[in-house]
Amino acid sequence: MDATPLHIAIYPWFAMGHLTPYLHLANKLARRGHKISFLIPKRTQTKLQHLNLHPHLITFVPITVPHVHGLPHHAETTADVPFSLFTLIATAMDQTEKDIELLLKNLKPQLVFFDFQYWLPNMTKSLGIKCVQYLISYPLSTAYLGAGPRQSIGKGLSEDDLNEPPPGFPDSYEFHAHELRFLSATRKLEFGSGVFLYDRLAIGTNLADAIGFKGCKEIDGPYADYLESVYKKPVLISGPLLPEPPNSTLEEKWVNWLGKFEVGSVIYCAYGSESPLNQNEFQDLLLGLEETGYPFLAALKPPSEFESIEEALPEGFKERVKGRGVAYGGWVQQQLILGHPSVGCFITHCGAASITEGLVSECQLVLLPRLGVDHIMNARMMSRKLKVGVEVEKGEEDGLFSKESVCKAVKSVMDDGNEVGREVRANHTKFRNFLLSNNLESSCLDTFCEKLQDLL
Repeated sequence: MDATPLHIAIYPWFAMGHLTPYLHLANKLARRGHKISFLIPKRTQTKLQHLNLHPHLITFVPITVPHVHGLPHHAETTADVPFSLFTLIATAMDQTEKDIELLLKNLKPQLVFFDFQYWLPNMTKSLGIKCVQYLISYPLSTAYLGAGPRQSIGKGLSEDDLNEPPPGFPDSYEFHAHELRFLSATRKLEFGSGVFLYDRLAIGTNLADAIGFKGCKEIDGPYADYLESVYKKPVLISGPLLPEPPNSTLEEKWVNWLGKFEVGSVIYCAYGSESPLNQNEFQDLLLGLEETGYPFLAALKPPSEFESIEEALPEGFKERVKGRGVAYGGWVQQQLILGHPSVGCFITHCGAASITEGLVSECQLVLLPRLGVDHIMNARMMSRKLKVGVEVEKGEEDGLFSKESVCKAVKSVMDDGNEVGREVRANHTKFRNFLLSNNLESSCLDTFCEKLQDLL
């Protein structure tokens, strides 16, 4: 237990991919004796209740999400709506401002953690509370894409600008033409209340008392130091937020199905809950899995023009892969599947939480980023810098992958004779052992908590 327990309010963006990692962080802080008030949309509480490992210290504070014209009536998080309506979820979140102010007056926390609520730092300042913009990503993408001369609000950046690291940046990264176009376009993506997504983050970063990230100083330290020098404020690293050992067991249908295959032979593919593939990508991904000859479980959302996975499958696919391949549209227990002895390869969209789960598993990593600024940066870091996974090749201009490129990437990590695969497997093992070493996460968290005390 830390010297003086803190009271921290946590208010994440209304997306499961943010709420869940924030709750993992809350669990790790509560284990050290800190008290957490976790602000969460009312109906979404039940989805996360089972992940609260310290209910005596972590209190869920329900938020009523205001109704915004154009949103379905029960929509609270991005999980409840298609991608095109995420911007309205952000508008709804902004409309909680007055309620949040009242709550914070009553709760009287010493610190508030936030991510997308750019208006929060001015509020906490007026209430005499310190605030930390805690981003559930690694510091790399913020350091490369948001710091230094790039941080000015409302500023677009050309593809040429983005191809060059900002002045003083500790590394160089290469991008494909289609990625530079995407990264440039996201600078001008309106995201709720008429605010650009990028400005939402940049305003928060500029006004917060400190910035926090997941990660560890051995890998992320140079980027955190760089941000500290640019923003002249503390940059805190919480540790890699390793998933807690699950308190549930794998569903029987998956135990039975996976149990039919040899150790390390099954490919598990999960495509982030928030970015469904289009029909061509969806079919090419499945045909690529079929072509590998390995058994596979693909947990995917149907493409937006289809109601169900079944309707979107390539012709004859189901019959051809019967008994060895499953395309599944529901939620799966990812951590438990990655831990099953039969699973040997993980194809990931490269969200920070999935990357961590993949790194601490014994599965080989195939990287297939698609949407998401930090997904692209994560993939590049894992494939080029740490060399712990293989990225699926895509068209330089159109950014499309093919069934052949999916098959090739999988085979390179699964084939014992492949030189790239051998290097990647050795690096992954070394890296996994480092992440799981006894003291790593706890020493990161100790430093994180000391720096939080220093803020006060």
